[in-house]
Amino acid sequence: MDEYEKLEKIGEGTYGKVYKARNKSTGRLVALKKTRLEMEDEGVPSTALREVSLLQMLSHSIYIVRLLSVESVDENGKPQLYLVFEYLDSDLKKFIDSYGRGSGNPIPAKTIQSFMYQLLKGVAHCHGHGVMHRDLKPQNLLVDKEKGLLKIADLGLGRAFTIPLKSYTHEIVTLWYRAPEVLLGSSQYSTSVDMWSVGCIFAELSRKAPLFPGDSELQQLLHIFRLLGTPTEESWPGVKKLRDWHEYPQWQPQNLSRAVPDMGPEALDLLTRMLMFDPAKRVSAKAALNHPFFDDLDKSQF
Repeated sequence: MDEYEKLEKIGEGTYGKVYKARNKSTGRLVALKKTRLEMEDEGVPSTALREVSLLQMLSHSIYIVRLLSVESVDENGKPQLYLVFEYLDSDLKKFIDSYGRGSGNPIPAKTIQSFMYQLLKGVAHCHGHGVMHRDLKPQNLLVDKEKGLLKIADLGLGRAFTIPLKSYTHEIVTLWYRAPEVLLGSSQYSTSVDMWSVGCIFAELSRKAPLFPGDSELQQLLHIFRLLGTPTEESWPGVKKLRDWHEYPQWQPQNLSRAVPDMGPEALDLLTRMLMFDPAKRVSAKAALNHPFFDDLDKSQF
C-alpha cells in the first residue's frame, strides 16, 4: 500500500471505510475500500474472494465502477484487504442536488435519457451475469460530469443468485428505493427488485426529489400505495400471502403524471412498466433498453 497516498476519508460503504488516494507513481486518483473482513487462519475468506472475482468480472463494463486491483496488507499483525477502484468525484445524488429544488432549472431531458440508458446498460450487465445489486440508489451511482458517464458502484450486496432463487435476508435496500415485495417480507425475490429501484431513480431525475421518501417500512408502503393504489390479488397475485401483509387502507391508483409532471408520454410509459406491483410483470433491464423512450438517443456513443 506504499504505492498509495491517502488523501481523505470519503465515506463508509457497504464494505467498510473508503478513502480517496493517489497512486504515487502514476498520479492517478483512486478510491481505496478497506474491507471489514474477519480474516481466517488460512487467509482471505472464500466468500470475499468470490465477491472480488465477481466484481472483477463485472467491472469489464464501462457502466460499472472499475476494480483496478486487490491488495492484501499486514496491519498491526492482522491481514487487511483493500479494494482499489477508479475514483469519480461525484454521485447522482450530488448531481441532482446541484440543480436545486423546485420546478425551475430542470435536469435536461437529454441528460436524463443518457443517464437512464447507461444505468440500464449497467443493470442489464449485472443481471446477465447472475448478479442482483439490491441497493441501487443515487448515492451508489457515480458520475463523471466531464464525460457524461454514469457508473454503478457498491456492488457489496450483489450476491450471485442461482435459479431457483434462494431465500435472502431482506433488510437490505435503502427504504426509498426498496421494492414492495421486499417491504412486505417476501423471502424469494429476483432481479426485478433492482428494476423497482431504477424506476424510483428515473422519477427522481425528473422531479429532483425522491418519489417515495418513507421513514419506516410502513410509511414507505403507504407512500407507494397512495400513488399507485393499494395492491389487490388481481393486480398482484399472491400479495396477501406475503409475510408482512396486513389489511391496508384502500387507495385508488392516482395518475402517475401528477407525480412526474415533466415526463413525456414515452418516459411515463417506461416508468409505469418499472413500477409494476407484480415483480413478474415489471420490465427487465434488457427490455427497457429497447423501449421507444430511447428511440431518438444516439446509441453509437454507448
